[in-house]
Amino acid sequence: MHETAVVMGLLDILERKATEHGVGRIVSVKVVLGRLRGLDPRQIVGAFEIFSEGTRAEGARLIVEEVVPTARCRGCGTVFAVEGWSIACPSCGGEDAETVSGRELHIAEFEAAAADGPHENANGSSGEGG
Repeated sequence: MHETAVVMGLLDILERKATEHGVGRIVSVKVVLGRLRGLDPRQIVGAFEIFSEGTRAEGARLIVEEVVPTARCRGCGTVFAVEGWSIACPSCGGEDAETVSGRELHIAEFEAAAADGPHENANGSSGEGG
């Protein structure tokens, strides 16, 4: 299950960022996930709930923002949403296109409680690029 590996990596990053920012507890996490990654957001949320137990992220709300795949036609330059697995350009019918979005996988931000009290926001990155 790839979702488990993604969540374990996510928790490692969150622990590292929490240490850097002096965070006592992570309250919520927003992850950007491109649909072309082939990962199930529900399984990611479920794995996060299980594997975050005993960490600073235990009980945190995980928000998964899905990114719809888009492509740019190399023939006419049209940018279009990719429907299913078809990359046919809706403008010219060409099938030579490059992916513009849909491969993202990173932490957009997380909200945390400082070790001594109030909440703060921090940006993070998984280093997996989008």
